[in-house]
Amino acid sequence: MTATEESVRGVGDEQPLRLRRLGLGDLTGVEELERRAYKTPWSRTMFSGEISRPGSRCYGAFIERSLAGYLIVARYTDAWHVMNVAVDEPHRRLGVARLMLETMLRETDGDGTRGHTLEVRVSNHGAIRLYESLGFRPAGMRRAYYTDDREDALVMWRGDGPDTDTEPLVR
Repeated sequence: MTATEESVRGVGDEQPLRLRRLGLGDLTGVEELERRAYKTPWSRTMFSGEISRPGSRCYGAFIERSLAGYLIVARYTDAWHVMNVAVDEPHRRLGVARLMLETMLRETDGDGTRGHTLEVRVSNHGAIRLYESLGFRPAGMRRAYYTDDREDALVMWRGDGPDTDTEPLVR
């Protein structure tokens, strides 16, 4: 992937968004955003491992020089697993996550895998709606999946994974 530039809605006007693959030089910004976004953040070692792994796709969305969001996706045998998505608070609900996910799906669709999977908090209705709009469907639950509060995770699939012929969970 070469860097692409898109526009996302900003406060009052359009802001140019540059999307590119993350490198090890981006770790500090990724860690800082992760700590703001999640109660139980990934470690620097976890991010470093995924960014360095040949079977991973790690994207950063930048507005000017500031990291607005990132997406970490890993290929495991025959499926892509969306591991981590975060968008900084001022840039949420502006299309940043959608752009990263659409880019990843364009680059990985049709590569011989069964498709894409992810887990999402059952309380995260906005994310569930986004994933459903991109073709993900509910496929199961992981009880007490999140260690910070033991919230359940909804497992979602897009592609030829488990049977996902179900109605959207959130409308």
